[in-house]
Amino acid sequence: MKRRLFGLALIAAVTGILAALYWQDIGELPPPPVPPEDTAKAAAPVEQLPDFSYPDLEGRPRHISEWNDKVLVLNFWATWCPPCREETPLFVALQEEYADRNVQFVGLAIDDKEAVIEFADTYGVDYPILLADMEAMKLSRQLGNRFNGLPYTLVVAPGGKIAARHFGGMKREQIEPLLKRLTAHK
Repeated sequence: MKRRLFGLALIAAVTGILAALYWQDIGELPPPPVPPEDTAKAAAPVEQLPDFSYPDLEGRPRHISEWNDKVLVLNFWATWCPPCREETPLFVALQEEYADRNVQFVGLAIDDKEAVIEFADTYGVDYPILLADMEAMKLSRQLGNRFNGLPYTLVVAPGGKIAARHFGGMKREQIEPLLKRLTAHK
């Protein structure tokens, strides 16, 4: 338990220290520069969302591939993370606004089940929340979270191709243009 609390505290400290936001819209912006001393350690993030599963709040295993046919907004977060709490009402509103346009928000909570259930009730979260663990931070790093901080959000096109990555709290003007572009009917 102490090890888990230490891990959560470490993530919170790293998140609090990092002031710069990281946003990459694949195909439009170049990847962020990697400091020379980290070049050997830094692996390029994957471009395709790998298959993985975590239990939902009812304990049922949920596979990320369930949402392969949708524009997926995948958010790594925790209840103790201030920017996570700030962006949650936006995600709840956007899920409602874009549900009929084939958009699905999914939260990966790096937290204890009881805290997540209380948080979801308080904020009216009506999209799926999966109960991840500290191993999910390895997944977020594989997906481009160089800072190992929270929140970390991916926007994934239908079929699993990662369209955008964002480190830090999201604002409507950052995510909505991308959702509109990915859901535009041709």
